[in-house]
Amino acid sequence: MTVQAPLPNKWTKYLVDVYVQGHPPILGTVDIKTIEEKAREAMKDHMAAYMYTFGSAGTCSTDRANTKAFENYKLVPRMLVDVTNRNIETTIFGVTYPSPLLVAPIGVQGALHADGELATASAAGKVGVPFIMSTASCRSIEDVAKANGPNGHRWYQLYWPRTTEVTLSLLKRAKENGFTALVITLDTMILGWRPHDLGTAYLPFACGVGIQVGTSDPVFMKRFGLPPRENERTKFPVEPEKIRMAGLEQGDEEVLRNMSLGKEWLAEVNSGAFRTWDQLKFIRDNWEGPIVLKGIQRVDDAEKAITQGIDGIIVSNHGGRQVDGAIASLDALDNIMRSHEVQAAQKSGKLTILFDSGVRTGSDVLKALAIGAQGVLIGRPAMYGLAIAGQEGVEQILLQTICEMHMNLGLCGYGSVKDIIGKKDEVLATLHYKL
Repeated sequence: MTVQAPLPNKWTKYLVDVYVQGHPPILGTVDIKTIEEKAREAMKDHMAAYMYTFGSAGTCSTDRANTKAFENYKLVPRMLVDVTNRNIETTIFGVTYPSPLLVAPIGVQGALHADGELATASAAGKVGVPFIMSTASCRSIEDVAKANGPNGHRWYQLYWPRTTEVTLSLLKRAKENGFTALVITLDTMILGWRPHDLGTAYLPFACGVGIQVGTSDPVFMKRFGLPPRENERTKFPVEPEKIRMAGLEQGDEEVLRNMSLGKEWLAEVNSGAFRTWDQLKFIRDNWEGPIVLKGIQRVDDAEKAITQGIDGIIVSNHGGRQVDGAIASLDALDNIMRSHEVQAAQKSGKLTILFDSGVRTGSDVLKALAIGAQGVLIGRPAMYGLAIAGQEGVEQILLQTICEMHMNLGLCGYGSVKDIIGKKDEVLATLHYKL
């Protein structure tokens, strides 16, 4: 009996183009460790900016724990299962996406590439991956939405402002520009203790960079008697020392104005005002669409989200950038998914579970899904691609991650991501190594 090999689908076609057709990837490799090294090399003259994006809190122990945790969960392949026609489509909040991958919200992308968030949003739109925009972006809500495209999927990540009027303005703008879900980051009411940034005094916001959501906001700018800025583009590279010198020593009025606005915006969105569960009602009353809480690490917080009527949570420790010595995010996900209340809410559709922190490969995505996540955010690798090759670099990272996930799904003997979500005991073996 002759079995005809199936034609490659849109994901495996990527590998065919690279390895069979001889079209080298834009990053020169698909090895994530080599790509990380290439990103560091690309930013060697701007190491403070590199460390601002890729550095972590304290001794970086939480960051290390995040990646190390994936080694403690091993995929266990099964054989002789017909998985020729695999399906990795994923439905989240009633929308069907081509894969379970999402682009994590990352601020100040203009520190890595001249196109900043526009490049990443465009890449996500082209590949079909939902893009989550950070409040700390170097581009406006309107410009990012345009770059993401009319068919792009986009969510808005909110650093909850100190004042009601600015909060309402941001929610209004996000909704008007096609952002369908709201992600509230809970773990960054104040910035974490990041020794490298403190040692280099690298804080782009205080120099007017990464505040472009604010400078394009009519309510925020009205306070200072200024019109909102349209199509603002921050300069690359971002060098706070030179910016401060131009303002404080040379008296450049525009720079001084931007520095002042930066301090005001930082006080608005990282004010140190810690919110409480009862205050979520204000957001619910003023946002039409799914609300997702990012930064959940405890079982009781996940259960509290259910009682509060929250639509989804992102199990995340901010990539290890906020609390040093914290639990690995994957272990937090494992703990949370043991809750019968969480399991019941997920099964009934009341609560959607997403995962973030430490994801580097397609296999990592599968492991998080098996533990119980319905979607997985990728952060640092996408920024490696951005730093090296802009939009095309991000596209490669998204494609190779999805492609690897798609291939390994089949190699593990499963035909759909739906078949592995929450099937930890079937899909994984847990081996706890010493960190």
